[in-house]
Amino acid sequence: MDGVTSGWPAGGGLVPAARIPGGELAAVAAAADFAVLPVGAVEWHGPHLPLGTDLILAEGFAGEAARDVPGPRGVVFPAVAYAACPGQTRPWPGTVAIRPEIAVGYLADVIEGIVAAGFPRLLVVNGHDANMSTVRAAMEWVSGRRTASLLLVNWFQLVTPAETTEIYGEPPARGHGGAYETSGVLGFDPGAVRLDAVADLPPKPKLPVGHPYVLVESRPDPWQGWSGHISLASEEAGRTVRALAGARLREIVAAWVAAPPPAPPTADPLVTGGES
Repeated sequence: MDGVTSGWPAGGGLVPAARIPGGELAAVAAAADFAVLPVGAVEWHGPHLPLGTDLILAEGFAGEAARDVPGPRGVVFPAVAYAACPGQTRPWPGTVAIRPEIAVGYLADVIEGIVAAGFPRLLVVNGHDANMSTVRAAMEWVSGRRTASLLLVNWFQLVTPAETTEIYGEPPARGHGGAYETSGVLGFDPGAVRLDAVADLPPKPKLPVGHPYVLVESRPDPWQGWSGHISLASEEAGRTVRALAGARLREIVAAWVAAPPPAPPTADPLVTGGES
């Protein structure tokens, strides 16, 4: 094989799907171990962060998925830019929100199209929390129609709360537009961040329980479409976040690629005892 298939870095790496000639697609798909789809959002994150914060992070961490040499061969598809956005950020300038039912259908079509192009293993790297539900719903739909192994990873979850406490100290760092997310952008594109544009806006405290929960509120207080201790963010912290999360993403991908592929979806109900 030549052409694009010879463009993989020695021992693995990623090639961009948008640069694959149609006549070489089948050969590239056959040689690839997986495909990657970054999903982000265009959303207000405060005066200090760009509207494309979630895209920068999704695309950045997607690029971290196959950096080990030797390692797997991946094909990275253009990012999904627009997403369903929560009511907490929809009123703020620059947020472009897609209705959830539209987002699920759109993602289902994108995911199925990538699988149909010859990539039964698809990694979705997420940079926008609200995408977790819509991408999961789309994946469930496609997996019942196509033989596929669909892996969803949210970069935000690859560094633990305990580790962010080690990096930033006791003040909460993990909120929307906060120190953790700001540092993440600094780890990939420091020129896009304006640390001097805001003062700290301490977020509303979490509930004093240790059990998992999801709390959705119209507008937490304090809130300006973002909240957090921005004074704790730094390029050094961003490099740490990028290295930690990137290494863990590659560990997940390596285990996933090495695992056996799934069987085809079942078209008819399974036969139960007593039936023939």
